[in-house]
Amino acid sequence: MSGWLSVETEKENYMESTRQQKISRLLQKELSDIFLKLARNNGGVIITVTSINVSADLSIAHINLSLFPTDKGEAVMELIKLNDKNIRFELGNRMRHQLRIIPELVFHLDDTLDYIDHIDDLLKKDKEKLENNKPKSAKDSEGQA
Repeated sequence: MSGWLSVETEKENYMESTRQQKISRLLQKELSDIFLKLARNNGGVIITVTSINVSADLSIAHINLSLFPTDKGEAVMELIKLNDKNIRFELGNRMRHQLRIIPELVFHLDDTLDYIDHIDDLLKKDKEKLENNKPKSAKDSEGQA
């Protein structure tokens, strides 16, 4: 009997995970559309919903946003956080037939692209140092003599 219970629990966890993924995709689609309209009013800032993680009880959605240009990131994130209730209301109007309860929205700034750029710059600097410190080959010294 205990083996049957553990298989059933695993099935429920898998189904729960699938449900969370479906809701995440649905939220991402709708929020992307909302942020597209917000970006038009916001003077050319591009807001991308990079990922959404929904809690197991579907009450909280952690939303990662990538912003371009990054220098306006702090101001735009502050604006989004101030208007999170309005964004949730708009989301509720769009999704009222698909979800019974609209999750609470928690926004996070996704800075992975900035991190990748930083790593890339460091690698370029390191490569330049190696090329500058490389000893000249015999052919190069013969041609100069």
